Amino acid sequence: MEKDNANPTILNTSQLPTRQRKRRTVSLKGAADKLDELLLQKIDYPSPPFSDTPWSDDAESSDEFTVEPIDEQEIFDLISTISDPEHPLSLGQLAVVNLPDIHINPPPTVSADPDTLTRVLVKITPTITHCSLATVIGLGIRVRLEQALPPNYRIDVMIKEGTHSQDDQVNKQLADKERVAAAMENDTLKGVIDKMLATCV
Repeated sequence: MEKDNANPTILNTSQLPTRQRKRRTVSLKGAADKLDELLLQKIDYPSPPFSDTPWSDDAESSDEFTVEPIDEQEIFDLISTISDPEHPLSLGQLAVVNLPDIHINPPPTVSADPDTLTRVLVKITPTITHCSLATVIGLGIRVRLEQALPPNYRIDVMIKEGTHSQDDQVNKQLADKERVAAAMENDTLKGVIDKMLATCV
């Protein structure tokens, strides 16, 4: 199969915005020193050992488990690793999805009611203006977000204005729930989507 865009612009994954923790490589000597330090340190119990005193509920320990709202960065982290159907690269690397093109309404807040209907709008930028797989890419993004987000989130995926020669037609297909449901019953198309999502972490 001939590719629509054989030479797309490729971004380095280390330059993409992310909140996910990066893996650090540690030399074996450094790891051994840290292990020795850990094993030989004096244990400082938060309360006397074998005590009936309950664990303290101080602010420092509870900060680690504070509920944070889903924001645009988290949405980007969910979809930027989706594999492009034509290239062995992610949608983030190809700049098909970009952080400024993700919008959440109402804006995320910690105090928001978890049952409030929240709309997520993702605008995608195809690598070329006549990309034949723009609908498939949009469908892959929709499936990924529907699988990952709570049920009170409504996902809208559309082509960014002026980036595709048939953006109106593609947007109508992506907005039509019946067409989307029918597309996901097509085994061939479902196989393509599954392959695209296989790279998601």
